[in-house]
Amino acid sequence: MAVIKVHGSPFSTATQRALVCLCEKELEFDVVPVDMRAGAHKQEPFISLNPFGQVPAFEDGDLQLFESRAITKYIEEEYGQKGTQLVPSDSKKKAIASVWTEVEAHHFDPVTSKLGWEIVYKPLFGLTTDQAVVEENEAKLEKVLDVYENRLSKSKYLGGDCFSLADLHHLPNLQGLLGTSLKKHFESRPHVNAWVADITARPAWAKVLALKGQA
Repeated sequence: MAVIKVHGSPFSTATQRALVCLCEKELEFDVVPVDMRAGAHKQEPFISLNPFGQVPAFEDGDLQLFESRAITKYIEEEYGQKGTQLVPSDSKKKAIASVWTEVEAHHFDPVTSKLGWEIVYKPLFGLTTDQAVVEENEAKLEKVLDVYENRLSKSKYLGGDCFSLADLHHLPNLQGLLGTSLKKHFESRPHVNAWVADITARPAWAKVLALKGQA
């Protein structure tokens, strides 16, 4: 059994964020399934790992963490010599990549999470999509992608010339929207479109999608 454990569901975008980081670092890990439909994430024993009752929870030996972005940062710092380098070593390049990591968390994620819930997940649960919410956040997404298009016209990746956590953190929400009508907003921006094609084709991400398919 691997020392590293990820408690969650491969269908959870936050869990996927931790999993793809582990795959990029070429680390061995075990996925401990959490039955979210049954509400297991709101009950013991899971609630002892994350008191907010949200997946994923993470264990590396005696270390316990939650919050997917904190988990990915720990993985990179602790296992920096393994697999893909996900944070630049140069302090100025690291700072720039950090800015775009924050952009994902504060600008991209809130909008795409709402869109994903309305367009992807609500239909799965037999709920009605709120078109007003979709329209509001679709407009916000376009503004975010306009900023991305400008940024990506100057560098191959958001954080610089190399793939980093700034790009990796986008993958789960991005993948979900590519299966919807919102794909057009990514495709209509050539630099964004090239970036999307690049990061979604990474072998580590293919491994996470395979885990999702096996769940």
